Amino acid sequence: MIKGLLKKDLYNLASYKASLIIIVLFCGIAIVGTEAINWGSIIICTIVGMIALSTFSYDEIAKSNKYILTLPTNRKEIVKEKFILAIGATILGGILGLLLTIIVANVMNYVRPENITNINYESLITTTIGGMFGISLIQAIQIPSIFKWGAEKGRIQMFILLFIIIVIAAGAGFLIMKSNLNINMEMLENFINQFGLVLLVALMIVMYSISYVVSYRIYKNKEE
Repeated sequence: MIKGLLKKDLYNLASYKASLIIIVLFCGIAIVGTEAINWGSIIICTIVGMIALSTFSYDEIAKSNKYILTLPTNRKEIVKEKFILAIGATILGGILGLLLTIIVANVMNYVRPENITNINYESLITTTIGGMFGISLIQAIQIPSIFKWGAEKGRIQMFILLFIIIVIAAGAGFLIMKSNLNINMEMLENFINQFGLVLLVALMIVMYSISYVVSYRIYKNKEE
């Protein structure tokens, strides 16, 4: 049944094809104009990841879950399908962004050989995974919020939670600076270079896992 739910959501998302093509072209032009090579993958990953969440709005408007629950399926499969779609969109966005950036950079180098753009592939991959982490954090917060309060109110609750997270992070950074805490920046940089990517991927898995459990518990007890 999960396969059928994915087909339903992908069919609804088909209307975004033209918009996605325009966005990809815009990002390509922006990369050429600004030479901001690493930003293309972040932008595309974020957009594709957010587009996947729009399926909640389609379901809410059509009240499709009421009908779906009359079929041989259950709430766990509905929640699981949404996470499969969200994670798949995040991975797809990261891959598309990475490939587009590499293609555009090489085209730029071919067209204007007098101004070669050197691609730091390690930095590009790190930036792409960082973008995937960012959208996964948004998804991990927003999906349970949508299951709890609906698509519109869920978005509002997500922005409130993100604002609180940013305030806490900024406050923690300010306190660390004011406390004159000695931080070995070289050691920190070496740690990030060695374990940064692994840590980001591990955090993404943890965030999605916690979000899935919370979402299922919310939706299991929710009346449609």
